[in-house]
Amino acid sequence: MTDYGHPITFGLSLDPSAHELDATRQLAQAADDGGLDYLAVQDHPYQPGHLDTWTMISHLAARTSRINFLTDVADLQLRPPTMLAKAGASLGVLTGGRIVLGVGGGASADAVAAMGGTRRTGGDTVAYTTEALQIMRRALAGDVVRFAGAHLAVEGYRGGPVPPAPVPLWLGGQRPRMLTVAGRHSDGWISPLNIYVPPEEVPSRQQIIDEAARAAGRDPAVVRRIYNVIGTIGGSGGPGGTGLVGDAQLWVDTLTRWAVDLGFDTFIFWPTASPRSQLRAFTERVVPAVREQVREFRGQR
Repeated sequence: MTDYGHPITFGLSLDPSAHELDATRQLAQAADDGGLDYLAVQDHPYQPGHLDTWTMISHLAARTSRINFLTDVADLQLRPPTMLAKAGASLGVLTGGRIVLGVGGGASADAVAAMGGTRRTGGDTVAYTTEALQIMRRALAGDVVRFAGAHLAVEGYRGGPVPPAPVPLWLGGQRPRMLTVAGRHSDGWISPLNIYVPPEEVPSRQQIIDEAARAAGRDPAVVRRIYNVIGTIGGSGGPGGTGLVGDAQLWVDTLTRWAVDLGFDTFIFWPTASPRSQLRAFTERVVPAVREQVREFRGQR
């Protein structure tokens, strides 16, 4: 599989539960201090115990200094693309460019409808997402957006403010039609968790993205590749463990292989327990070693 050559970056997924807020604040600061690249927040606003993702990111951005924030992923069915672009651009200005918009077609049509959104499934979701990405890209660039699609219409929105650095648009998905959209229109593909898209299924998905990018006249290497990795650092693998489970060296070797063989350049860690100690193990024992091993592999090629 192609190594697309991007710098290897790392992030931590934060729990958006309201009752975990104090611990989440501490984790965010520790990740910022520890040199991670991203803090990622899932977006399931129909969960009554979850804080709103955008409000939570804004709150944590004000309490950190250098780390980037990633919506992993924002539900486009519940967040109109012009407003989401406005929010992303605004936070890009306020944070000096520390925001990446990960977006998706929506995890649950029933939950979207329950909140008053339009129920879309299948091809309609793919078409809506395609239109939304086109609108958002123009809005984030500060252009005047006029768009008439099958699902979205914008009659002349003037985008802005323009942040100091472009806000990337990364698309989450795993099915062929959505992967095609990622290749044609996004700046990155966010894979679901490694327990949902296991490593052996990744090459076929990367191929779809690459072929779609080429068909659109794009170099596949411009599309970043992001893997959400659930698991535990420490202990031994085997039955009963969720995701990637093993000692730090197993994590180093596995993430290195997933980078140079599967093409991922960013790993978002979802610890299954003890997030503070897991974060420490990740930042101190895994991240620097993976970066070094990938540099060595690339130097040998």
